[in-house]
Amino acid sequence: MKYDFDFSAPLAYWPDLLAGAWTTLALSLSSTFFGFLLGVFCALASTGRSLWLARLATVYIEVIRNTPLLVQVFIVYFGLSSLGLQVGAFTAATVALVVNVGAYTSEIVRAGVESIPKAQLEAAETLGLSRWQTLRHVVLPPAIERVFPALTSQYVLLMLASSICSQISAEELTAVANRVQSDTFRSVETYVLVAGAYLLMSLVMRAVFWLVAMVAFPRLRRLGTPL
Repeated sequence: MKYDFDFSAPLAYWPDLLAGAWTTLALSLSSTFFGFLLGVFCALASTGRSLWLARLATVYIEVIRNTPLLVQVFIVYFGLSSLGLQVGAFTAATVALVVNVGAYTSEIVRAGVESIPKAQLEAAETLGLSRWQTLRHVVLPPAIERVFPALTSQYVLLMLASSICSQISAEELTAVANRVQSDTFRSVETYVLVAGAYLLMSLVMRAVFWLVAMVAFPRLRRLGTPL
């Protein structure tokens, strides 16, 4: 049996596919930003002096890291509706991804925080720096710099995992591809194009994070260290 590839049919839907790719990037970048903030907060909570905050952060991290992302998406999407909060699929998908990636970010950042030598903390205390000043100037910058490659990989994986959100009709790339292949009956061609689009977006995101690292971390800029 011979199969003749025909990419012209799915390519005719390029405006829809482009819109879906843009939605995927918007979903991923917004989830990355808020997930990073949530992850840093939980990392500081789990390594801080407050026992109840540390335990609360630990429970959150373990629950999220040991349950499927798809189940989390469904819980947020249908759970918010059950509470009377009518939100769109994009908003629900963003919330679910933020909650998910926040847990993984927390563990990555925590590893960076715990890698800071105690001598630096003692020096900061000797200089009379407050706890916030110590976190701001002594702990977080080198900690995040050390784990930035791991964070980059995690956020690229987040972008790829956002395809799951097609299950709640979020109009990201995979959801659009599902509609295109059902209209054209060209499943292989459609998903080959989508795979290429995800590959391109992954490379773009890595380039963006590399630029962020060059701006945020002068030492990496001087060394030209790749992510």
